[in-house]
Amino acid sequence: MQQPPGGPEVVVAGAGQRRGISSALADAFFDDPVMSWILDDDASRTRRLERLFATLLRGHYLPLGTVWTTRAVDAAALWAPPGRGIIPTSRVLRNGLSMLHALGSRAYVALRALTHVEQLHPKEPHWYLGVLGTRTAQQGKGIGSALLQPALERCDSDAVPAYLESSKHANIAFYRHHGFEVTGEIQLPLGGPVVWPMWRQPR
Repeated sequence: MQQPPGGPEVVVAGAGQRRGISSALADAFFDDPVMSWILDDDASRTRRLERLFATLLRGHYLPLGTVWTTRAVDAAALWAPPGRGIIPTSRVLRNGLSMLHALGSRAYVALRALTHVEQLHPKEPHWYLGVLGTRTAQQGKGIGSALLQPALERCDSDAVPAYLESSKHANIAFYRHHGFEVTGEIQLPLGGPVVWPMWRQPR
């Protein structure tokens, strides 16, 4: 993939980058409203986030070959191609112990929220952006935009839409810049925050 002049070099992530990606995403999502609600203990949140993202990467996203990161492994975009956005129950069960270690007593709350969101996924085939995050110290440098491009270019070339849920209202403008539009609001169960589903038609 061609990189913009002076922009970050984006690469497809491999298993050897799982720990670095998990650390970067834990930093990026430390103050995320959904993660702060689920992992409500500030002292243990970073450790639990690292374990959670490591489990998601190993159990679902990395085997798909659609995780993009930078050479510095300071950010990542976790995409799922059409038909693969929802994590199969068999994989959830296979990685259940790791998930329990990450989520602790909040496992039930997290799984209720995940199930609720997955039930509202569009039925039309689409690319799903499960996670996009950049280390706090590296934000504002165009890394997130660069990480979106490989999958969005594929969406456009194959005439396939893309979908995501934004857990921060402040990020909506960023995604709109890349062609996504808000389609509603999703109120998470059990007193959780609101997330915003966003849809992008291919260009």
